[in-house]
Amino acid sequence: MSAQPASLTPSGGSSALDEETARAELYGLLSQLYYAAPDAQLLSALRVAVTEAPADGAFLQEPWQVLVGAARELSDAAIAQEFDRLFGGVGKPEVFLYGSHYLSGFLNEKPLARLRTDLDRLGLARDDSMSETEDHIAYLCEVMRYLIAGDDMAVCNLTAQRDFFATHLQPWVLQLCDALAAQPQARFYAALAQFTRAFVSVETQGFDMLD
Repeated sequence: MSAQPASLTPSGGSSALDEETARAELYGLLSQLYYAAPDAQLLSALRVAVTEAPADGAFLQEPWQVLVGAARELSDAAIAQEFDRLFGGVGKPEVFLYGSHYLSGFLNEKPLARLRTDLDRLGLARDDSMSETEDHIAYLCEVMRYLIAGDDMAVCNLTAQRDFFATHLQPWVLQLCDALAAQPQARFYAALAQFTRAFVSVETQGFDMLD
């Protein structure tokens, strides 16, 4: 989970290469924000991020502005405390970040086993230093970032992206967004959920066009 977005913008420029770079960066950003409370460096970059999309009225512009606005309004400590209240603590968290929970109602179930099989097929494995299971939203976003930006064209291609997204993210990520939106104590992460929902919608539409 070490992806650091080179530039925090809601969308890329006009070229296909810029667009792919922007997609990879946004997946990397989502991975960081869901994996742990953001550090001072990441929040500083987010607070000064450009909030105007290159194309006027771009679909991601408004939710991106909401997310940046939330980062500007809240202190580092307040965002860290919100992360801990929502996702940490002893016992059951307020909001689960694991796909298995939403797909099967339990952790460490069949969806995780299927994910591990697909990751093995892609030549990927969880880093031993990572404490979370592979169905954590941050891990899945990092896999998507790799499938977009990686150099191994045998697996880093649109077909692999579409298949992984459709199987391991699309079926449940909006339920996570709903769970965060329903939390009265969520401010920064409610804004992140709103942006995640919009970004997933854009990704879904893009992959649908490949069929």
